[in-house]
Amino acid sequence: MTDTIFALSSGAPPAAIAVVRVSGPLAGAAMEALTGRRLPPRRAVAATLRDERDEVIDRVLALWLPGPQTATGEDTLELHCHGGRAVVAALEAVLVRIEGLRPAQAGEFTRRAFANGRIDLAEAEGLADLLSAETELQRQSALALAGGAFSRVVDDWRDRLLVLSAAVEAVLDFADEDDVAALPPDFAARLVGLEGEITQWLARPRAEVLREGFKVVLAGPPNAGKSTLFNALVEFDAAITAPIAGTTRDLLTHPVALAGVPFRFVDTAGLTEATEDMIEAIGVERAKAALGSADLVLWLGPEGEGPEGAWEIEAQADRAGHRTKAAPRHRLSAVSGVGMDALRQDLIALARQVMPKPGEAALNQRQHRLLAEAAQSLDSGANLTDPLLVAESLRLARLAFDALLGRTTTEDMLDTLFGRFCIGK
Repeated sequence: MTDTIFALSSGAPPAAIAVVRVSGPLAGAAMEALTGRRLPPRRAVAATLRDERDEVIDRVLALWLPGPQTATGEDTLELHCHGGRAVVAALEAVLVRIEGLRPAQAGEFTRRAFANGRIDLAEAEGLADLLSAETELQRQSALALAGGAFSRVVDDWRDRLLVLSAAVEAVLDFADEDDVAALPPDFAARLVGLEGEITQWLARPRAEVLREGFKVVLAGPPNAGKSTLFNALVEFDAAITAPIAGTTRDLLTHPVALAGVPFRFVDTAGLTEATEDMIEAIGVERAKAALGSADLVLWLGPEGEGPEGAWEIEAQADRAGHRTKAAPRHRLSAVSGVGMDALRQDLIALARQVMPKPGEAALNQRQHRLLAEAAQSLDSGANLTDPLLVAESLRLARLAFDALLGRTTTEDMLDTLFGRFCIGK
C-alpha cells in the first residue's frame, strides 16, 4: 500500500478520451515530472505532458486530487488525454520510468479505497456487481449496495447491539449493586425485535438469481419444438433446428434480458427412454439434471408428464397434427410468433416475484450466511439467562456484523473479491 500505482481507468483505446489515474504518495511527484508544475487542487486545468527528454506526450485535461478526500483515500492524479493507443502507450511508458511508480493490479484502486476506509466490504461487493451488471434490475440492485444502503442498516443494528451488550457488561461488572443487578425488563424483547429485522432481510430474494438470471429450462421429447422456441425466446439462432430427432444433444444456455429482467434459457436434448446413441444418452442425462436446477421448466411433452410445477406449453400450434393439450398454460407458435408475447409477459411477471425489487439491495451468499449467524446468536441470547452466556452470544453477533462490513476479514477473501475488478478499478 506504500507504492504509487497507475492504470488506464477508461475503456480500451482507441477512444475519444482516455483517463489515466495515478494514486499513492508519489502522485504529486508524477504530476510535477509530467507537467513541470504544481496544479491547483480539485480544478480541471489544461496541461502539456512531457517526458524526461522534454518531448511532448500529449495536451491533456489534468486533475490534482490531494488525499484523503479522494476515491482511494490517497493523493490522486487524473489525466484525461486523447484516446489513441500510441498516446496511452507513451504516457504509460513514461510513468513506469518514474521511480516508485508501478502499474496497478486488478481491483487495486478499489482495494485501497477499502483499506483506507473510503468504502466498506459490502459497498465494494456492490461495486463489483455494478461493474458486471448487464440489465437494469442488476444495475439498480448493485447501485443500492454500492451506495451503502445495506451498510447503513448493518451499522444501525451494530449500534443497537452495542447498547444491549453494555447492559450485559454492567450486570457482569456490578452484579453486587442493586441498580444494575439484573438486565432491563425489555432486554429480551429488544433482542427479538433486532432478530426479526434481520430475518426479514434473510427472507429477501438472493443476489445469485439476480446475477445468474432466472433459469428457464425447455424440456420435452425429441422434435417437440424446444430449440425453435429457445431461438425465439433469446431472439437469436443459437440452437440448430431440424426435423431430425436428436438434433440437440447437449445443454445450450443463453442469457437474455426481458424488460430489464435477467433470464438464462436452457435448451435440452429430447427426453427419451431408449437410445442406442451414447452421445444422445449423455445429453438426455444432462437434460434430466438440468430440470432439477431450474427455476422454471417449460414442458413441451405430453400433458401431465412434466416435472412438478412445470408450465404446460402447447407448441407448434401452426403445424397440422401437432400434439394438443387440454389445459396448457400457453398455446403458441415460435415460428409465426402467435402466443409468444403472452409467454414473455408471463415469464417476466413470475421472475419479478422472485427477483429483488428495483433499487433493493440483494444479499449474496457470504452476506446471507453472516446475517444468519447473527440472527442465530441473537436468538440464543434472547433465550438464555446466564449473563456470561448472553454476553458471548452478543459478541458472536457483533463479529458477524463486523465481517459483513469487512472490519474482520481474510486476505484470501479480499484477493478473490478484488480480483473481479478490471485493472483500472
